[in-house]
Amino acid sequence: MSSFDDDQRFMEIALAEARKGLGRTSPNPAVGAVVVREGRIVGRGYHRKAGTPHAEVHALADASASARGATIYVTLEPCNHTGRTPPCTQAILKSGIARVVIGMLDPNPHVAGKGMECLEQAGLTVCHGILEKECRALNYPFLKHIATGLPWVIMKAGLSLDGRISYRKGEGGKITGPASGERVHQIRDRVDAILIGVGTALSDDPSLTTRLGTGKGQDPLRIIVDTSLRLPPAARMLHQDSEAETWVYCGTAASEERQQQLEAAGARVVRLPLYPDGGLDLNALLAHLGEEGINALLVEGGSRIHGSFLQADLVDQVCLFYAPFFIGDQGTPLLKGYGINQREAGAGFVETSITALGSDLLFTGYRHFPA
Repeated sequence: MSSFDDDQRFMEIALAEARKGLGRTSPNPAVGAVVVREGRIVGRGYHRKAGTPHAEVHALADASASARGATIYVTLEPCNHTGRTPPCTQAILKSGIARVVIGMLDPNPHVAGKGMECLEQAGLTVCHGILEKECRALNYPFLKHIATGLPWVIMKAGLSLDGRISYRKGEGGKITGPASGERVHQIRDRVDAILIGVGTALSDDPSLTTRLGTGKGQDPLRIIVDTSLRLPPAARMLHQDSEAETWVYCGTAASEERQQQLEAAGARVVRLPLYPDGGLDLNALLAHLGEEGINALLVEGGSRIHGSFLQADLVDQVCLFYAPFFIGDQGTPLLKGYGINQREAGAGFVETSITALGSDLLFTGYRHFPA
């Protein structure tokens, strides 16, 4: 019989396996599993992509005959229904596994305790809730998407100590250092989509790709909020070596001719309703992304985009990279179109942390879903 400390230790290893799939599994969650026999790991696996075998199947295949009589640790409750792949519960039963340790139950209505119930009824020893908080934190995007149909929204910015995201209004320019840049690309590698406003697209002409020190990462889907379709068809993001698509969201009255030009350059143009103030309906945008299976969205600005997302209370997490200097009034502020009269009226963030990245500081906080 494993001790509680052993269960935690092996669940931590299962979590490490799950992290290998972050950013690759949407709309499914990232899940990891390990098979343990007599205190020794005999099988490992993680879910790699929606429509492919789940973590348990990979771990059991790795363990082979050693799975009989062993314990399997899995970060999320095994499924008991046939979707794009067969039920994981049946793979577990066929393997001869004797004990199943689950990090957290699956809130998906197709699972929701049914997997654990199936295993218990078959006579296996089952326990759950081991490192549940960590298992939940791994899959906040999936948990939000399964509960609301909307993606998890991460607001990211690189800024000076006085909250400026550019040296002069309407101009680009790098503010934070190389360590922050590396972390940003690590985040891009683990999200499904990245969003900027057309103002940032025009001033920076960014590629919006993922560039890691260890090699090329996964490029997220590129999203441009462009109410009037000002993005030029010659924009860099439309002419580069990248498997990711570029989607441009515009208003219903935007130019049909410019839409045809952008589509000829490879973009997908989506028309959405506008708010009364003329801005694009961000709730409708998130709903569309959710319908397309997007779990995690990284919002990189600029200031009107950040202000609009905060004003609509659509931000779930912030990642703010502070450089150790001031820019002054000529720079662009982090937010436009957002303001509060008292602290209680603002979007407060919890589970906050500050991390040193070279000479920069990364502030991280969560808004809605940690509970």
